[in-house]
Amino acid sequence: MKRIILLSLFFIFAFASIITAQTKVSGIVLDKTNLPIPFANVVFKGSNTGIVANEDGRFYLESPNNYTALLISSAGFSDKEVNLEKAVNYDFKIILSEAEALNEVVIFTGKTSKKNNPAIDILRKIWERKRKNGLYQFNQYQMQKYEKVEFDMNTIDSALIKSKLFKGMEFVFNHVDTSEVTGKTYLPIFISESVYDVYGDNKIKKTKENITGNKTSGFSGNQQILSFIKDLYSDYNIYDNHLKFFDKSFTSPLSKTGIDVYNYVLKDSAYIDKKWCFNIVFYPRRKNELTFKGDFWVNDTTFAIKKINMAVTKSANINWVKDIYIEQEFEVENDSVFLLTRDYMMSDFALNKKEESKGVYGKRTTLFRNHKFNLQKPEKFYKEEVNFIDNAVYDRPEDFWAENRFEKLNKDEAGIYKMLDTLQTVKKFKQLYSLVSILGSGYVEFKNFDFGPVFSTFGYNEVEGLRLRAGGRTYFGPNDPWRIQGYTAYGFDDNKFKYGVSGKWMVDKKNRIIISGGNRRDIEQIGASLTTTNDILGRSFASSALFTTGSNGKLTNINLSNVSFEMEPMKNFIFSAGISYRTLESASKTFSLDYYKTLPTAQDPVGVIASDVKQFEANIQFEFMPNRKTIGYGVERKLVSSPFSQFFVNFSYGLKGVLDSDFAYERIQLYYKQPIIIGPLGRSNVILETGKTFGTIPLGLMNVIPGNQTYFTIENTFSNLNFYEFVTDQYTTLQWNHDFGGRLFARIPFMRKLNWREFIGARAVHGTISDANRAINASGLPYNAPEKVYWEYNAGIGNIFKVFRIDFSWRGNYLNMPDAHKFAVKGSFGFYF
Repeated sequence: MKRIILLSLFFIFAFASIITAQTKVSGIVLDKTNLPIPFANVVFKGSNTGIVANEDGRFYLESPNNYTALLISSAGFSDKEVNLEKAVNYDFKIILSEAEALNEVVIFTGKTSKKNNPAIDILRKIWERKRKNGLYQFNQYQMQKYEKVEFDMNTIDSALIKSKLFKGMEFVFNHVDTSEVTGKTYLPIFISESVYDVYGDNKIKKTKENITGNKTSGFSGNQQILSFIKDLYSDYNIYDNHLKFFDKSFTSPLSKTGIDVYNYVLKDSAYIDKKWCFNIVFYPRRKNELTFKGDFWVNDTTFAIKKINMAVTKSANINWVKDIYIEQEFEVENDSVFLLTRDYMMSDFALNKKEESKGVYGKRTTLFRNHKFNLQKPEKFYKEEVNFIDNAVYDRPEDFWAENRFEKLNKDEAGIYKMLDTLQTVKKFKQLYSLVSILGSGYVEFKNFDFGPVFSTFGYNEVEGLRLRAGGRTYFGPNDPWRIQGYTAYGFDDNKFKYGVSGKWMVDKKNRIIISGGNRRDIEQIGASLTTTNDILGRSFASSALFTTGSNGKLTNINLSNVSFEMEPMKNFIFSAGISYRTLESASKTFSLDYYKTLPTAQDPVGVIASDVKQFEANIQFEFMPNRKTIGYGVERKLVSSPFSQFFVNFSYGLKGVLDSDFAYERIQLYYKQPIIIGPLGRSNVILETGKTFGTIPLGLMNVIPGNQTYFTIENTFSNLNFYEFVTDQYTTLQWNHDFGGRLFARIPFMRKLNWREFIGARAVHGTISDANRAINASGLPYNAPEKVYWEYNAGIGNIFKVFRIDFSWRGNYLNMPDAHKFAVKGSFGFYF
């Protein structure tokens, strides 16, 4: 969601720019029947500058040099030369004839053969040498890296310039230019520059990047923008089997599985920088898969890549991104070492993939220089800082940039900084910025205070009826060392006010030592999740969903207070400890938390029954999240949308008698989540939860297997279970969900264009209840535990209209329980690439 909203923000940033080029040409390649020829090769005559047309036969080619002819070729067709009478030539219609004779190497048509194909013979030699080329030839390496990211509005026309959206900001359209990749007009709106020192050790497989300077046009808090860019444009190695872009796994044309998804044609050979190289063209064997089309030049002795150009196919199952173009160049050092020196990536973000649709270009240019090798550093050098920020990095003087830019900005790029500063003084721009900010964060910004989140304003349940909520937080900046937040809510059926307030203070920035505390009095659906924390302001969706299935009246009045201590002694390893005190009582006349304080006996057949629980608890937690990426350095950080493993352990101790607490017990809980990328088959998530309580406890402190009585898919819940259908004091759950990413539907001709995505999954739980806990139950709720493993399975279709997913879930057993849901349908909304 944040990606689409932040990108939409770039639509309202604009400034002037113009870049000149000497030769520009665009057009379409057709056969004699006027049908497009996909993936035709288009090259300026007398050069190595070329491009592969898209699957609709369209191309755009640009060069700063003067050229007078184009060479067009395609497998199965005769080559054609087209004269260029002008420097700028648009909308060429080029017709190729079928080849009459074959010469030199075999020409392949359609799907190329996997046998007797010289291109694949070369590809196999690339596989053999890929771990011996470039930086892999050395034990250690270090270098400097310069990165420039630019966002541009594209497809600028008179209608956009005259639109009401830009009234009062027309000055930003003084200059536009044409993209050298797509041929579309564009207007730059944002630029960011960064300089890094990069280190790597191939022996211990460690890398480290130290940022030495960053400059971002018109924004404060540069590290947030920088982290967003890092999330959007992750690093990749062209030799890897799969390349991750926009949270999706694309098959690399150099992958060992490439021969199953690509066609390869040996097209040409030539000297490049005094090295004899082969030119291989590649294009996908099937539509709708996450693949590329393009070509690469590879050396004939080292089989190292000298140059590669590739673009994602238009039919690829990816949302909001119309085009992705990648270009890498390698230079030769010491006669045989090919080092990456330039990496260029351009993405065209748009609401749809129509040729005329408007959007935003995102362009990243990365340059490398000053390589040094075999300078060993101690292993502790590569240890990541937990929370280090050097604000001087984001405030470098112009002298620093004049010295450290690998290539100079042209006059229009340099003008971006001044233009955007000017734009932020325009009232209309400020209004648009505020609107987008509310949609992105959920908060309405005032000076040092945010009101919200506005998306939690309305709720409904059987006890409160319609529920209104208002809240806010202190906000001085994204790196605040302390924050206070709170809310109040009112239910129109129970006529009661609720509230919550909490505060956090980071007393040590280096190790992220944080002290927090707060109090909440509210109505809650306890048991909505198994592994929980004492988050004061946390509230489950089950407690306030506007629409639910069946009764959702099993709600509890909760008064919770806690104080906690947290620290991060090493990157992504968090230790915390705290104490809490809570009182629990039923919030509904139809639901009871009653328990026996004194069990019935022959002398006292009724016993002593209590209806509320007072409980003091101490706990310690350990959480480890390798490869987690965060944004910001303050007391609250945001997670980058990237999959990572998560391991969580919680030890809780109930202390009887402290503040009149009712029960003594010990509880241990473990949570483990592991994402698994299975190359071309998609991504799985496996989640394991297990826990056990030692001691005698009432219903309010039991582990409730989380059901889902909403109409929406909720992670870590069981779609076919009702609230309180299963109760345990010892449990183990296992969940598996897999996203095929549309790879199955792509093989069904009539479904390809829908770009739907397939999901499957299964969940299971085993649990028990001790005799002592059964004995004190006086709630009237029958205790059922899944002693015979309960399980359910699901299948779903996602990406319906790009934002909707629907899941169908079937109950595997326990079919005869009261009100059992044998089949359920759940939905969810989301913005995903």
